[in-house]
Amino acid sequence: MGRVRYAARNIFFGYLGNAVTGVLGIVLQKIFIMRLGETLLGVNSTYSSILSVLSMAELGLGTAINFSLYAPVARGDRETVKAYMLFYRKAYRLIALVVACVGLLLVPFLKIMIKDPVGIEGERDLILFYLIFLFNTVSSYFVAYKYSLPNAEQKNYIQSNILTITKIVTVALQIALLLAGGNFYLYLLTASAVELLQKIFANVYLNRKYPYLKEKDTRKLTAEESADIRRKTGALVCHKVGDAARLQTDSILISGFINVAMSGFVENYNKFINLIANFVNVIFNSVISSLGNLIATEKKEKQYETFLAYRFVASWIYGFSAVAFFILLTPLVTWVYGERFALPGYVIGAILVDYYFKGERVVLSNYKTAAGVFEQDKWLPLIQGAVNLVLSVLLVQRIGLVGIYIGTIVSGLIANAVRPVIIYRACFGRGAGSYFYDTLRYTGVSAAALIICRFLGNAILTDITLGRMILTAVLITVIYNGIFLLMFGRGQECRYLYNHLKRGIR
Repeated sequence: MGRVRYAARNIFFGYLGNAVTGVLGIVLQKIFIMRLGETLLGVNSTYSSILSVLSMAELGLGTAINFSLYAPVARGDRETVKAYMLFYRKAYRLIALVVACVGLLLVPFLKIMIKDPVGIEGERDLILFYLIFLFNTVSSYFVAYKYSLPNAEQKNYIQSNILTITKIVTVALQIALLLAGGNFYLYLLTASAVELLQKIFANVYLNRKYPYLKEKDTRKLTAEESADIRRKTGALVCHKVGDAARLQTDSILISGFINVAMSGFVENYNKFINLIANFVNVIFNSVISSLGNLIATEKKEKQYETFLAYRFVASWIYGFSAVAFFILLTPLVTWVYGERFALPGYVIGAILVDYYFKGERVVLSNYKTAAGVFEQDKWLPLIQGAVNLVLSVLLVQRIGLVGIYIGTIVSGLIANAVRPVIIYRACFGRGAGSYFYDTLRYTGVSAAALIICRFLGNAILTDITLGRMILTAVLITVIYNGIFLLMFGRGQECRYLYNHLKRGIR
């Protein structure tokens, strides 16, 4: 099966999974608020962020191994694959131990991170809730590494399908428990039980699919292979630490500097943003392994042509979704959860500015991951993380919630400015001037479309009803995509996409 078909299969199953789990997640959140309240919603969001930060203990080893697997998988070199997977297994067991120990060390500081936990009596409950989250994270390391092999074979849909089924079962059980009057302990323990069964199943399934991984006569990595992993992992340490400081701390800062309930308010918006963002990211994440295969087998000119089309799609889709979010997100949150959960327009604007430029960063990050470009920009995420934390902490105390997102925007734009220069030089051997020119073109067209769509949205959404929101969404879809195609439909990127789609359909 070719790269395009593997990517198409990964995207299809990714979309199917996100559609089902996304809708169920919004329904679950609505019932959660009704039954358990805003404070526990904020606790749930904050603890998820804390454990995401702890997950940086993996320090990029998985990414380095995944990249190292592309070439031996393409060659059919089973012995080298076995050697990498054995190393990966040992390393992940050590990482699980580190995460468990660091996670336990954080327990005394939970009362500082959770501000104004209204309705939660005593510190004991906060600690027990956290320990359940910690168990889920630690246990994942004992099977997660095995997905790297099917992913290197461009079969990302295997992991996607297993996780989707797990999510459906978990959410369905949690909804049933909440409707029956269940408490937060049962809510968390249900997820833990289902996820534990999923990990056991995944372990058995992948062992049967790749029985040679259990063979005892596995060689150790050569000195050169080990040095390559150490070099790439060393660079990725900076990426992981910096990304955690920039991407995973907003909820913690909101909970610590404002209050834990506000973290839940933001989570309501994030549910809808993540639902669409997950759809968008399926496209870009599903082709990483195909890009890795392309880079391992094709010439630079072919790689550059593919990158331009990849980036064009990102600008199109992220621009369209950002415009739609700006107009429809608050009406949708108000309609589903209630008017008291609405956030100020300037806060939503700040969140969506970062969301839009994140599209550029997703393309750059995924391509450099597929190409193994880890070392050239290893200090950049640390700078971003430091800028984000300093600005966010200073500004949240002066201007409130929007200050946190200003810090996120500024730190993100550093990567938008620096990373293209590095990738164009390292991967394509050329300057990045054309990249920034295209950024201005795509952003300008999206801004013009936003002004037109905003005017129509204000005229239609005088009352917030489902029918008016659907009508507005249809008009935004027609207007934005019509303008984008009018401006860029005859460009080489669009022609490239059309030709590949036509071949794929045949």
